[in-house]
Amino acid sequence: MSPLSAVLRQAKVISVSQQSTIDELTTSANRSVIESIIELGILSSGELFQTLTLLFGLEHIELAQSDYQSLCQRFGLRELIVRYHALPVRLADGRLTVVVGDPTVQDIENDFRFASGYHVDLALANPSDIRGAIRHLYGESSGSADNQPLELTEDDLASLVTLTEGELESSDDLSIDDSPVSRFIYQVLVDAVRKKASDIHFEPYENQYRIRLRCDGILIESHHPASRLSRRLSSRLKILAKLDIAERRIPQDGRIKLAISDLKTIDLRVSTLPTIWGEKVVLRILDGGAVNLDIDQLGYNVNQKKRYLDALKQPQGMILMTGPTGSGKTVSLYSGLKILNNAQRNISTAEDPVEIHLDGINQVQLNNKIGFGFAEALRAFLRQDPDVVMVGEIRDKQTAEIAVKASQTGHLVLSTLHTNSAAESIIRLKNMDVEPYNLVSSLSLIIAQRLVRTLCVHCKQPETQLEPIKNVFENLSHDTIYRANNQGCNQCTYGYAGRVGIYEVLPFTQTIANAVMEEHSISDIEALAVSQGMQTLKQSGLEKMHLGVTSFEELQRVLYC
Repeated sequence: MSPLSAVLRQAKVISVSQQSTIDELTTSANRSVIESIIELGILSSGELFQTLTLLFGLEHIELAQSDYQSLCQRFGLRELIVRYHALPVRLADGRLTVVVGDPTVQDIENDFRFASGYHVDLALANPSDIRGAIRHLYGESSGSADNQPLELTEDDLASLVTLTEGELESSDDLSIDDSPVSRFIYQVLVDAVRKKASDIHFEPYENQYRIRLRCDGILIESHHPASRLSRRLSSRLKILAKLDIAERRIPQDGRIKLAISDLKTIDLRVSTLPTIWGEKVVLRILDGGAVNLDIDQLGYNVNQKKRYLDALKQPQGMILMTGPTGSGKTVSLYSGLKILNNAQRNISTAEDPVEIHLDGINQVQLNNKIGFGFAEALRAFLRQDPDVVMVGEIRDKQTAEIAVKASQTGHLVLSTLHTNSAAESIIRLKNMDVEPYNLVSSLSLIIAQRLVRTLCVHCKQPETQLEPIKNVFENLSHDTIYRANNQGCNQCTYGYAGRVGIYEVLPFTQTIANAVMEEHSISDIEALAVSQGMQTLKQSGLEKMHLGVTSFEELQRVLYC
């Protein structure tokens, strides 16, 4: 018999038979009493929470309107949060408000008061909202404490000082290593994968140790183990990456293969950096299976998509993707390769590193230590009867010249450049001593791109401050502009969920070719392209904002507009 159902029966809110039905459903379907009452239709959620508010004298709080994410990160009460299905949502005047679904659960107030050091007030929230928030914070397996065999508390790590013999033994499967440090690292890595993070930062400082995850391009604090564990954590990561743990003076690079399940493994690229407080370790998660290569999901509008597809249909020429590191260039290139990939084409790629795996494509991992770089790979490709060649990046004159030659001799070449706009790519290639007449005869399409975070469809809010936007975008329409809910909800991270591309697609027409031959400036070339229908990155961003996909604040962050 549930204590809450007994309280409701004694208050004559439910009958004896209804209590029996509720308890049966609660036990058989692993639901809370509140969820069972709502599911059985005995009371609506509004009626139930109004009743509980009167019976227990508790406030009813909507999680979407609270700052639970930052409070959970600040206090790090994961074990209590998972055990009790309770969340800290407010800290004011020395009192911590914790929401629960079932106010009859024993010891919640005492345990949270002891762990946080603050007086605790309980409030009510929908149990399904609490469960969703916990799943969002800590991953899919956080539904119950019984489902957390790898979970460690600070007490589990507090006594660790030096590496044990068992931890010094290298293991390819971190998940079966039962040492406390390894279990903690494994939990961090699994959480990062579940949250679709791209990087994990292990950072030592004088008085703290911080672990951050890069989610949707933004770093978010995740864990705060004791600073004295710095050497243990970095040493364990270096052992897994097969690096020299005795060498702490110079940076090192390595790899880890993480077994998430029997069917799924993740490759991690490891980089260490000596800092004044110890070694910082950054892990890049190379999860090619999680990448969406559907061109319709990347953010191209109809006109931009048509121009890209038209360039891919050409038997020869060069398609360039430009933008800073982390702007999605590789994904855009591979979405094109996926379209081209069939039994009639020989496709080869030269990459450093190979991040996305595609069957049917000959992918080559470069190794500059032995003199096998982009230029050497390109020369080898041209002796392999290629139809399509992808070069991870054009970095120097030698690679640029070979790529141009390949595009002029009957091959379709795809590559990337680090420039800020499509028009700047032309000047960059000219600065690599590629002659204008070679550019004119080889270039087919240049795409500049950025990634912007997409607003959460569940909690985005209408933007009320339009004057700053009108100062930047003169052609602002009368459509509703949305902004992020900074508190977020259990479906997002601070009001955003996922990212999408904004693009500047410049087809190399005869008019553009003439401008290049006449050595026009970047601004002249861009103006000509706009007159022929090209959207600039700023215009593409404005379109996404009008559609309610992203916010003005996000465009300011990415485009500095």
